[in-house]
Amino acid sequence: MTELSSLNAWLETAIGRHVRALEQRQINRLVSNVFGYHAVQVSLPEWDLLRTSRIMHKWYTQQPVNPSQPRDDLLAAQPEALPFETQSIDLILLPHVLENAYDPHQVLREVERVLVPEGRVIITGFNPLSLWGLRERMVGLAPRLPAPAAHWVSPYRISDWLELLSFDMEESFLGGYIPYCETPRWIRRWQFMERMGRRWWPIGGAVYVIRAVKRVSGMRMVGLDWSQMKHRHQGRPVATNQSHRAQLGDVDNE
Repeated sequence: MTELSSLNAWLETAIGRHVRALEQRQINRLVSNVFGYHAVQVSLPEWDLLRTSRIMHKWYTQQPVNPSQPRDDLLAAQPEALPFETQSIDLILLPHVLENAYDPHQVLREVERVLVPEGRVIITGFNPLSLWGLRERMVGLAPRLPAPAAHWVSPYRISDWLELLSFDMEESFLGGYIPYCETPRWIRRWQFMERMGRRWWPIGGAVYVIRAVKRVSGMRMVGLDWSQMKHRHQGRPVATNQSHRAQLGDVDNE
């Protein structure tokens, strides 16, 4: 991935906190009815988007890991090569990952590989079809947002990519209809635009949140094999190498 320090810094600004609040509200709602044993947030571990999830085991990835903040739940990993077994994860969050990834297609292929059948992925990103995206692409204006506008991926393109990987779109949200402003005072004054934008220009939100479910062709959900579910619960979700296993620890002893 490209350097995410600029994104972390931007999320601490007034307009960044506004975006965080928009996305957090939607993600809290979307993760509340996703169940399973293992959830992963890819990147931005300082911003805990899994905090309201009911899933027992939660992991966070970062590249590189900050040695000054040791965490047992933090793994060093690139999103294009996730250190998890095939079909071992129930929920994956990609907060602004695709627009910062070297290969966003490979990121989604990895997501499809590690998710269990009926597993969910939640994706957030900047919308190039918004006024913010238009401003970022205008010649002569200095960019204000952390990710280059040329790397932004529209929610419609993501929908097409997910469909090719046999995902079904479940829910989508767009927000951030206020003009780009950097002071809390003007952000509060423009709040009415959030309601008006969703009503009159739904495709123009500056950020989006998408949830999709992995479907498996020909699979029939006729009941749960509890012996297999118990075995999966007791197993480790990471099995690529010993260093990753050491970072995770032994789930059996929890």
